[in-house]
Amino acid sequence: MTQILAITFPIYAAMALGYLVVRKGWFDPGEMRTLGKYVLNIALPFLLFNAVATRDLSEVIRPDYIAVYALGGLGCMALSYVFLTLRGIDPRRRALGIMGSSCPNSAYIGYPILLLAVPDLAPVALALNFLVENLLLVPLCLILIEMASGKAEGPLWRRISAMLRNVLGTPFFIGLMLGVFVSLLQLPVPAPVTRLAALLAASASALSLVVIGGSMVGLPLHGNRALASQIALQKLLLHPALVGLAALGLGALGVFQISPEILGAVVLSAAMPMFTIYTVLAQRQGLEGAASLAMLIATSGAFVTLSVLLWLLT
Repeated sequence: MTQILAITFPIYAAMALGYLVVRKGWFDPGEMRTLGKYVLNIALPFLLFNAVATRDLSEVIRPDYIAVYALGGLGCMALSYVFLTLRGIDPRRRALGIMGSSCPNSAYIGYPILLLAVPDLAPVALALNFLVENLLLVPLCLILIEMASGKAEGPLWRRISAMLRNVLGTPFFIGLMLGVFVSLLQLPVPAPVTRLAALLAASASALSLVVIGGSMVGLPLHGNRALASQIALQKLLLHPALVGLAALGLGALGVFQISPEILGAVVLSAAMPMFTIYTVLAQRQGLEGAASLAMLIATSGAFVTLSVLLWLLT
């Protein structure tokens, strides 16, 4: 248990520090958003570049990891749809519930935890998580939200292509693709560039946790508590369980032989709370109350579920 707390305690202590500095007024929410932009647009792109460019491409492109993570995420979306429909949840709330259940916070919470739990795999896992989430899970969820809100315009293929273009233009995707290009051509990376990338990448982990803690201050905590609890439970329990089942199923069928290290990294990635902009997307639908409650429950509850999961995996 001491080994487990050595992973989870620093994570949640850093988040508590972020909450404290905003609560005390030492930082205001706008400054936290700026720090979050730094992490997402500078630190993480350099981290992804460094993780991919300094490795052989065969170490980075892991079809077994991608298949397990994608199947588990799609399965979570499908079962969440069924469970929320059976409860009579209306289409808008159902779509947001599906997103909250299947889109984890790989950048701000997932990477720091993986860095402590599986340090050798953490950068590669982050890169693969970003690919699956931003090219598959998040676009599908956004389409569901558009359809549920009645704001869908134009043919489906055009909306999907627009979403993918937005993803391809983001700094973290550019950093990832530059790393793939360098690794594929086996180009030597000058030592000063490697040191710069490592220096900026090192700032991502701690700062992202402080940002998450600070973003919890002032969240609207009114709304459908039962729905919020269901979304949080599906995110913390259903999603990682389905990813684990996908790994076992593909292994049993002989499609992939999933190593224990890969299994641990992919299940941990799925067990993270929902991503940070979840409440922003919910606010556009006038449902920020339930989304904020779900995020708060999932983020605080993950201390327990992640501790148990780490214990099981070790």
